[in-house]
Parts: sequence; structure tokens; C-alpha cells
Amino acid sequence: MENKKLFSMSALNSLGVLAYVSLVVIFMNNAQKIFGNDNPPLTGVVVLLVFILSALITGSLVLGKPIMLYLDGRKKEAVKMVFYTGASLFVLLLLAIGGLLLLK
Repeated sequence: MENKKLFSMSALNSLGVLAYVSLVVIFMNNAQKIFGNDNPPLTGVVVLLVFILSALITGSLVLGKPIMLYLDGRKKEAVKMVFYTGASLFVLLLLAIGGLLLLK
């Protein structure tokens, strides 16, 4: 697989992580309005389940394809894809920080 395709897939996966994280943040910011404060023990269960589900989803987006490439014997491509995904996530993080600074 060529580098351009690996980078494109990595960037798309990073945007998927950004979209998912954004949805979780919206949910968390509105959870009290939706559910209220009536069940604190159940709230802890929901928060931990969301955390675990988030780890599964983001882990799949970041590592799913590289693991498949690695298991297929395409180790260099797998490592490149992990690097490209990490770099894409870092750029998105810098953009988010920049956005926060502009809104300040």
C-alpha cells in the first residue's frame, strides 16, 4: 500500500476519533439535563461503561487496521499507519487548542 493511501486512511480514522469524542463530550455536557441527579450509583456505572466503550471505539479506529496489516506480514505499513494516525491526532489536538485560545 502506498504512503498516500496509508496517510488518507489514517487521517480519516483520526477524524472519526474526533467525531466520536465530540459526540461523547456533547452527551456528557447534557447528561445531567437528560437524566437528572436522581441515581448517583447508576450514574457511575454509565460513566464507566461510556469510558470502556470509548476505549473500544477509539482503539479500533486507531489500531484496528494497523493490527490487521501487521498480522498480514505488512509490518512497515502497520508502523507507518500508527505513526500517521498519531501525527493526525496531534494536528487535530493543536487545532483544538488553537480554537480554545481564539475563543478565550
